[in-house]
Amino acid sequence: MSENKKRPVRVWCDGCYDMVHFGHANSLRQAKALGDVLIVGIHSDEEIAKHKGPPVFTQEERYKMVKGIKWVDEVVKNVPYITTLETLDKYDCDFCVHGDDITLTADGVDSYHLVKAAGRYKEVERTRGVSTTDIVGRMLLLTREHFRRGEREYEVERRQSTSLGLDHTATVPFTACSQFLPTSRKIIQFSEGMEPQKGDVVVYVAGAFDLFHTGHLDFLKKAKEQGDFLIVGLHTDPTVNRYKGSNYPIMNLHERVLSVLACRYVNEVVIGAPYAVTEELMSHFKVSLVCHGSKTPISDDTDGSDPYELPKRKNIFKLLDSGNSTTTETIVERIIKHRITLLPDYFHHRLLLD
Repeated sequence: MSENKKRPVRVWCDGCYDMVHFGHANSLRQAKALGDVLIVGIHSDEEIAKHKGPPVFTQEERYKMVKGIKWVDEVVKNVPYITTLETLDKYDCDFCVHGDDITLTADGVDSYHLVKAAGRYKEVERTRGVSTTDIVGRMLLLTREHFRRGEREYEVERRQSTSLGLDHTATVPFTACSQFLPTSRKIIQFSEGMEPQKGDVVVYVAGAFDLFHTGHLDFLKKAKEQGDFLIVGLHTDPTVNRYKGSNYPIMNLHERVLSVLACRYVNEVVIGAPYAVTEELMSHFKVSLVCHGSKTPISDDTDGSDPYELPKRKNIFKLLDSGNSTTTETIVERIIKHRITLLPDYFHHRLLLD
């Protein structure tokens, strides 16, 4: 190596990364900005159950989801809950990064006390307004307070908590509202800011992409393989609620935008995309191919028409089989089945830290 060439700064992050959401992605984005290479360690199901209670996603699902975040360079499986200097040295990492909240073991010990004492610890700002606990609560309680309709769509709830649902000042059971405040700066931070190159095959997909999970990840990977530049259209909350019903979407539009933008296969997002794929949309983005999941039902538009009628007529529509049967509904069913009887104990454990 040349004497003038600096050694890359290697950054370490670790955690549970359960139900990987945009808050996790934002923490990893900030961590990557502090160095050149980002290594992420993920705790096993057994380790999480010991210190926090059972996770929602399995360890294999969590490994895959973190690998799918575009700022992550390497994933290390089954790391200890307490971060040690030996772990940092083993993976040649200069320091550890975590959010500005406290992670405690089952015994009440700060899991980062060793690296903090050694001066090999840095903090980034935690993304306010989202937590795994809050998301689980939205499902279990069938609340719709996380999204608004009509004139209330962009209204911000006035009730506040000092730690967004993680202390006694929060509303019980911590899901009265989503307190995430969307800003153009946040979207820009997540966006690549790139345009398709001349000759690129532009692929367009659309949907809710609610509770971003491995099914979405595998589908988007498959879609990206169909071309060079992948654009994802995200439907508005009322549109998603029309064709899915109940309290869907669980994540509101702004939350879904960041979750999808964090995916390494996605180049651009259309915020509040029209339900029907129009000539204007395809022309504006120079779309070469429109794709949809083969196992995802296609609901008619409000006038009874097929939303993919135009790309089908142009012979640029393709159904894709991602090979993954996971859906938002199966995630919700899993949580209800395994958590509702354990709800008091579950939230007690997760209060220590999301």
